[in-house]
Amino acid sequence: MSCRRFAWACLALLSLSPFAVAQDPTTPPSTFPHSYPGKPPGDFSPLWQKYFQVTNKLPNITFPLGRSFAGNIPVQRANHPNDTLFFLGFEKSKGSLTALPSRNNRDPWGIWLNGGPGSSSMYGMFFENGPIQIGGDYSAKPNQYSWDKLADYFWIDQPVGVGYSTADANGYGKFISPDEDQIGKDFMGFLGNLVKVFPSLATRPLHLTGESYAGQYIPYILKAYFDMKNPPVNIAKIAIGDGTFTSEQVFELVPALSVIETYPQIIGYDQDVYKYFKDQTARCGFNINLTYPQNGLIPDVDLIMPSQRDIPWAMKQKYGRKTFLRELKTRAEEEVEVEARSLVKRDREVREGEREVWKRDLSLRANGTIDPWYGCFLLDMFIDYAINYTYPWNLTDNPQGFPFNVYDIQDALNPKVTRDASVFLNDPRTRAALHAPTSKDWAMQFQFPFGTSMSINIFNALASNATARGVGVVLFSGNDDALIPHLGTEIAIQNTTFGGIQGFTRKPSTPWKDDAGQFAGVAHQERGWSYVMIYGAGHLVAQAAPARAFTFAREFIFGSNKSGLVTTSKSGTVTVVGGEDPSVAGVVQGADGVYYGQGATQSTYVWPKATRAAWKGFIEGEGMGKGEGAGAVAETGVPSVFFSAGLTRLPHGHLALEVAALLGFVWVLL
Repeated sequence: MSCRRFAWACLALLSLSPFAVAQDPTTPPSTFPHSYPGKPPGDFSPLWQKYFQVTNKLPNITFPLGRSFAGNIPVQRANHPNDTLFFLGFEKSKGSLTALPSRNNRDPWGIWLNGGPGSSSMYGMFFENGPIQIGGDYSAKPNQYSWDKLADYFWIDQPVGVGYSTADANGYGKFISPDEDQIGKDFMGFLGNLVKVFPSLATRPLHLTGESYAGQYIPYILKAYFDMKNPPVNIAKIAIGDGTFTSEQVFELVPALSVIETYPQIIGYDQDVYKYFKDQTARCGFNINLTYPQNGLIPDVDLIMPSQRDIPWAMKQKYGRKTFLRELKTRAEEEVEVEARSLVKRDREVREGEREVWKRDLSLRANGTIDPWYGCFLLDMFIDYAINYTYPWNLTDNPQGFPFNVYDIQDALNPKVTRDASVFLNDPRTRAALHAPTSKDWAMQFQFPFGTSMSINIFNALASNATARGVGVVLFSGNDDALIPHLGTEIAIQNTTFGGIQGFTRKPSTPWKDDAGQFAGVAHQERGWSYVMIYGAGHLVAQAAPARAFTFAREFIFGSNKSGLVTTSKSGTVTVVGGEDPSVAGVVQGADGVYYGQGATQSTYVWPKATRAAWKGFIEGEGMGKGEGAGAVAETGVPSVFFSAGLTRLPHGHLALEVAALLGFVWVLL
């Protein structure tokens, strides 16, 4: 079978994880917290601080860590005492977390949530923004950009049953629709118990942060918070990275053309291929016009299926990703096994010939219609094109892997760098030190807590409450994310009314800089809402660009950086702090290089200057008109060797980013 069909099989693997423990989907497990020596009697109180404190030495940790606390705390759901969430929290400074409660204590604290749905937040803890980094060789090292340097920070496994969290077999809320309502209530119940253990947290400003499917979790947690007369905590701000705020069509498929414009390397800078994708974008209704302020609600777009092939399994996507993912699991495993074995390495000349045939076929396929083979799955289409026709994604040195990294476009490593915390977290010494359950093993991915439908954007229902209650909203996106590109976030903002106006009144176009004084992306702030695009980062922002992510968190989540803030004087004069640069409004072209190799073995390919210059002139003629702008990667001046494919190879180590991870070729909304 073709590489084209192999791409579809790989896309089907969104539901899988190499870290997950095998589960029977018809029998949810019953799990429960473990009682360790020294457990206090009675209700939660500060007496539990000593019990939860991590005092045993963690295996392979040879460097100093700040005081930390870990364990399971119930969510207070009636008749389900074993429904608990697992937390791991680190103090910013000694005693900051265990300080006595005081109304004068305004020190912020933070919570991090990964998405999935069903991804453990220990992924964020050990591979993104926590104080311990686990390497591809399973070694551990300190993270100098850990977010606990900014505030007391908790990484929490949720919903119940995820990671080291526990649940009764009938306590998952599986059939509650929408089940995110129960998830929000559970989280508030957990926080009610957490602040009994650490009383100062009840009044200190909480910054609730997360990424990806946390774009569903956090709004529902905020909804539960607003519904309570006396909530247990004081939420000051929410911050969501690369979030699933809208329908899947909007956050994943509509932005496909913008991904190609950000990384035209995907199509080899081919102008004819670009025109075809642009045509298909219009025919699918994906060419959404954003205005500032937005003129009327932006309607959702329909998912148009392929007409040339029967893929009934994909029809389930209409009814929600969660059902879709579960239904795909068996099919995905079967197809990948067959497809992977059928791949053979073909000569580059053969691939080039096939690419020319594909291009000649464009006139026959388009003909004023939607592509019959792909329908409006434009993400699938450009990935398929890349792995068949574009170097280095078309390498088949490792047919068992998948070279295109939807989390980080620049990363064509195959296989990817290993990101596996299971060995560390399931070590009996770690389990005991963290007061983790013995009734289950930790797994990166878990599926049971989820119902039958993916929730829709509830921002409009929350925005007025957030404004009235003074809760700030920060939405951030990595520029190199192909799975949930920043255009989807911008659409969500323009479709939301906050502070009495729909969307931003001016297009985001203010550059912000990192601590090295380098262009770090685009920032825009109005009426309590902030949008920050982070240049040089993918879906997992703190993993791909840890230093830049740390600066972003310090300045925009916990700080009061005013870059991009729109102000209006008494005379009506509008000013944007930091100015506006049209060259970084909208699409900002990514780095020139694409790196490839096996695991840690990396080389970087850059297309010739003439090719890139021709593309720049072409894209300006197509109406983009921005060129490479302030965010352009400067020419390196590094000696290069030209290959027959017309590409440039740069020496090992010529990378502006750290490697962002894919879990094999598993696409989960981390």
